[in-house]
Amino acid sequence: MPASRRTPLTRLLSGVLAVTTLALVSEAADWPQWRGPYRDGKSAETGLLRSWPENGPPLAFRAEGLGSGYSSVAVEGDHIFTLGDIGRAQYAICLKRSDGTTIWKSRIGRAWTDRYRGTRSTPTVDGDRIYVLSTNGELFCLRRSDGEAEWSHDLGKDFGGAMMKYQGQMDWRFSESPLIDGDRVIVTPGAKSAALVALDKNTGKEIWRTAIPDLGEKGVDGAGYASVVISEACGVRQYVQLIGRGVIGVDAATGNFLWGYNGVANGTANIATPIVHGNQVFASTGYETGSALLDLSKSGEKITAREVYFLEPRTMQNHHGEIILHEGFLYTGTGHNKGFPLCVEMKSGAVKWGPIRNKGRDSAAVTFADGHLYFRYQDGLMVLVEATPAEYREKGSFMIPDVEMESWAQPVIAGGRLWLREQENLFCYDIRAGDR
Repeated sequence: MPASRRTPLTRLLSGVLAVTTLALVSEAADWPQWRGPYRDGKSAETGLLRSWPENGPPLAFRAEGLGSGYSSVAVEGDHIFTLGDIGRAQYAICLKRSDGTTIWKSRIGRAWTDRYRGTRSTPTVDGDRIYVLSTNGELFCLRRSDGEAEWSHDLGKDFGGAMMKYQGQMDWRFSESPLIDGDRVIVTPGAKSAALVALDKNTGKEIWRTAIPDLGEKGVDGAGYASVVISEACGVRQYVQLIGRGVIGVDAATGNFLWGYNGVANGTANIATPIVHGNQVFASTGYETGSALLDLSKSGEKITAREVYFLEPRTMQNHHGEIILHEGFLYTGTGHNKGFPLCVEMKSGAVKWGPIRNKGRDSAAVTFADGHLYFRYQDGLMVLVEATPAEYREKGSFMIPDVEMESWAQPVIAGGRLWLREQENLFCYDIRAGDR
C-alpha cells in the first residue's frame, strides 16, 4: 500500500509488525545469558540443518587462549563473553563475534585450582554492562566497552553466603549465572538470612535480601549450583531457585519467601535450573534423588507448592546438563552421570521413550533449536536428536576436537551457529541449512 494511502491504524500496525519482527530476529540471533533469552535452554533459531554430515557441520572458526573452566558463552550483538582461569587469575573475556579474536580480558579474582579447575558461571549481558560471578563468589558489574569494573560485591563477606557442602567439607564453588530483571540483578548467596539478594544493577546497592525458614531434613544449607528463573505463577512475579535444601519461590518485589519444597534436595549437589511453566515448577537432581512436578496455588497472600508427582531416580534424575520443556514434554539426559536421552510428558510424568544408550559417555548437557535437541556428552560427543515424543530419532553426531577434561559447558545456538566452549578453546560451527 502506498504510504499516502495508509491510515493511522495501518501505520500503527506496520510499526508493531516491524518491531515484533525485529525482536524475533534479535532473539534468534543472540544468546545473552545462561540458557538463552528466557533461561529455558531454547533458541528461536529456524532454518537449521535437519541432520548432520558424517564429520559434523562445518567449522567456521576456533578461538583459543580462553583459560580453563566449564563456563558457557553469552553471544550478543558483535561480541562473545565468557570466563576462564589463566595462570593464577580468573578473567572475564570479551571476543569479537565474527572471528573470535580477543577484545579484552578483565581480572575478576584468583583461579580455582581443585580437581575440576576453572570457572563455572556464564556472563549475563545487559546493554552496555556485563555481570559476572567468580567461583569464589565475587560479583562484578563490568563495562562492556573495556571490561572495567563499575562495582562489585563478595557474596561471602557481604551477605554471609556459602555453598552447600558435601559431607560438611567440600563444594565445587559458586556456579550460578546472575539474573537481570528490570533495574536489578539477582544472585544467590545461600545464607539463611540472605538466600537470595536483589541489587540495583547500576550501583550495586542492596534492594532486599531473603530470609528462608527450615524447608526440611533433606539436603544441606547453602546455595546450590542452579541459576534463578522468573515465574508469574498465581499472578505473582517471583524468582524460583534450587538451593541446598530444595526449591524456593521468592517475591520479586519484596524479596519475601513465598514457598519451598524439600523433597528434591540431596546432600551433595543440587544443580539443574528449575523449569517454570504457568503455575507449575519442575525440578530434578542427581545422586539417586529424583524429580518432582509442583503445582502452585494462592490463597490470600499465601502461595502453596503441592507435589503433583515424584519420579524416583530409576525413572528420571538429572545430575547436571539441564532439562528442555518443548510442547508439553520434558527432554533431558537421565541417570547419575549418565546422560541417557529421555522424554517424559510433563503433566503426567509418563515416560514416552528412553532412557536411550547411544554412543555418548557419561553426563550430557542439552540445548534446543528448530525442533531438535543438541546433546553434548562429557567425552566431547555432540548428538543431534529430533524433539518428538513419538520415538528417539538421532540425526547425526560428531566429536569436539581436543577434549582433555570433562566436556561440560552448555551448547549455545545463535545466529545460525553452534557455539561450543571447550576449556581453552571456543569452537564455532555453521549449522545453517541451504546456501551460506
